[in-house]
Amino acid sequence: MAEANKGKALSVDVDGVSYQRIPIRTTVVMPGDDLDAVVRQFTAGQLQQGDLLFVTEKIVAITQGRSFQIDEIEPRGLARFLSKYVTRTTYGIGLGMPETMEMALRECGTPRILLAAAVSAVTKLFGRRGDFYRVAGYRARSIDGPTKHTIPPYNTAVVLGPEKPAQVAEHLQGLLEVKADVAVVDINDIGGNILGSTLDRAGEARLVRILKDNPLGQGHESTPLGIIRTA
Repeated sequence: MAEANKGKALSVDVDGVSYQRIPIRTTVVMPGDDLDAVVRQFTAGQLQQGDLLFVTEKIVAITQGRSFQIDEIEPRGLARFLSKYVTRTTYGIGLGMPETMEMALRECGTPRILLAAAVSAVTKLFGRRGDFYRVAGYRARSIDGPTKHTIPPYNTAVVLGPEKPAQVAEHLQGLLEVKADVAVVDINDIGGNILGSTLDRAGEARLVRILKDNPLGQGHESTPLGIIRTA
């Protein structure tokens, strides 16, 4: 029987249609695990024709070797300097620590991060927010820093965004027992993005609305997969 995560609703209405958001509990996915095997094992017997499987970008990135313990990262001076000016929120540290900023510099390149910082410094004077990430782009936005609410060992890790999420979604679709769409998603308690999917643009926009309240949760739920099903 489908069961929602604590504090989350199992179903939501979007454009007059009711959708179930069914979390799939797994073991903790670790570096070196095979994503194909994880998806096959934990979706077996659960999917129905016409469902949509959504996969968190974090487990895709982890299985691609894109997770780093913070003590493995040596921030340069520039990373320490820039991180001081990043606004931290209750939802995540973002690039507000030297280690995450260092990974942004590596991922995006120093010129782009410096440009993003410069643009942000100017537009903040006019009360505008968010330009740093708009200029820095997807790779900077997708970096997850450690928080005390994250399931170990990722409470002390920096996880980068996944490589080639659209191709990952297409590949996973071919592994499923039934015909279903797949989306790799970056959803948190303040919003989200579809990083890659087998949907069209309208379908992706609708999926963001369906997942708006982050039904997989933000902490120790251990539900990195989920199913969307028309109720």
